[in-house]
Amino acid sequence: MNINTTLAASLRHQEAASPNDWEATFRQTALFDLAADMELGFFLSYYRNFGIPSIAATLHVNAEIQQRPMKRSYDTAIVIYELIACGLDSARGREMVALLNRVHRNVPGDKDDFLYVLLTLLVVPIRWIQKQAWRQPTTAELAAASRFFMELGTRMKMTGMPATYAEAEDFFDHYEATHVAPSAEGQLLMDNTVQVFQARLPAPLRPLAKQLISTMLDDDRLTDALGLPRAGRISRTALKTGLAARNAIHRRRPLKTKPHFTPGHAGSILYPGGYSLDQIGPVNVPSSPVPSGNELS
Repeated sequence: MNINTTLAASLRHQEAASPNDWEATFRQTALFDLAADMELGFFLSYYRNFGIPSIAATLHVNAEIQQRPMKRSYDTAIVIYELIACGLDSARGREMVALLNRVHRNVPGDKDDFLYVLLTLLVVPIRWIQKQAWRQPTTAELAAASRFFMELGTRMKMTGMPATYAEAEDFFDHYEATHVAPSAEGQLLMDNTVQVFQARLPAPLRPLAKQLISTMLDDDRLTDALGLPRAGRISRTALKTGLAARNAIHRRRPLKTKPHFTPGHAGSILYPGGYSLDQIGPVNVPSSPVPSGNELS
């Protein structure tokens, strides 16, 4: 593969990364080497939750997505990127873990539901990268990404965590095979969230937002559950052609020196001047969690 020398140097580093450096390795993957595709994978993972009726019902009752779809979407991404950029055990990382535990403490659902939501953030971006990115993830990167989310799950007091990426894939596939189904709540959540994706598109493409999401998901069972139009041959070919052109250009450009995400300064229409951590998170949760008999932590 003929690529820019800076990309090649980083790739060699990622191939030789020590398992003990899992956090730095994943940070390099998500913020530099495969940043754009990792971000898109996170967006796609967010949508998949709506295809699970039990999860969709919980999200619908909470009403955050219906009332504040832009905030819910951006805040979810910010939490994950804060953890990646700063580290799970940094001061900012601990604050984000505490937020996750507070948000999920009294959420109904069994442990497999919670584990699935977490593993979408691992499996969906990795599969997108394997299929569509400018290069494949290295063995070290797969191990590092898996370790990152396993460690996050541990800090959220989750049990039954898979030990490897292969085990995570097995759980993910089995869970979806037995749980993905249409629901009125899931389709409503999808409709509410499409506007967030539309806002990121050039104006001429905005009417095609649902078709684009469906094509990127590339899963008829899931898109049927979400009430999205099925991807056709033309849209699949257009996506493949566009990504191939993008990847060819990317391979010839140097590795960016500025990370894809800078804590506190993520540019968006929601936080144009930056944000503080106390602005992040849903509104409809208690600030002082009270343990119950059905909690994540």
